[in-house]
Amino acid sequence: MRTAYRAKKDGIPRGIYILPNLFTTMNIFCGFYAVIAAVNGASNAAAIAILVAVIFDALDGKIARATHTTSRFGVEYDSLADLISFGLAPGLMAYLWVLEPLGRLGWLAAFLFMVCGALRLARFNTQVDSVKSDYFVGLPIPAAAGMLAATVLLHHRLGIGSSANKILILMLIYILSFLMVSSIKFHSFKKPELFKKMNFNVLVAAVLIMIFIAAQPAIALFSIGLAYIISGPFGFLRRYKALKKKKAESRKKDEHRSNQV
Repeated sequence: MRTAYRAKKDGIPRGIYILPNLFTTMNIFCGFYAVIAAVNGASNAAAIAILVAVIFDALDGKIARATHTTSRFGVEYDSLADLISFGLAPGLMAYLWVLEPLGRLGWLAAFLFMVCGALRLARFNTQVDSVKSDYFVGLPIPAAAGMLAATVLLHHRLGIGSSANKILILMLIYILSFLMVSSIKFHSFKKPELFKKMNFNVLVAAVLIMIFIAAQPAIALFSIGLAYIISGPFGFLRRYKALKKKKAESRKKDEHRSNQV
């Protein structure tokens, strides 16, 4: 349903679609709250706010496609929201949470995370019409931010808090930053078949995952995030080996044909 009129004045479109952009605004709100919480030393609250922003970010696009209210304005607004909620907020949260004692090395790592997220968003916007929608090129910035947030929650769940290993968190930020700007493919889960029919066992597995998240949210979210992140490099290696094997078989066939001749 169309929720805003579109008039034109001097050739410039007027009006925006309310519903999807309202969810995007809630995304920004969560990101801004995460920044405030991080500055106040509440890294746990900041992490929760970032994860809630991930939910709003996932919903705004699906609502826009379901209601046929996609627009160029919505795409650009969503990218700006993502830069705040998944670039600035998690970078600042990680720095104030555990990286501050590292000095320049700490804030440069947080800056690198934000810049790589911005580059990832810019590349996505330029490739949105040329890349298949069933996968992402590079780790999506919400997934990278969600992984940082889940790491914070896991440390609080285990009672580690700000005494976490600074070098490990620093390495995690560098890895996430690299994956965002890499050409490694990650599943987008946008295939329509996923929401039409599924095997009964898949449904049972989905229910069990939901129960796991409800029972141990910190451990479950960290495990799911880690599995999604390593799925990209593993998929890349699997495709590389398959391509290498295919080239070797093709070379053997060519040699066999040349010997016959």
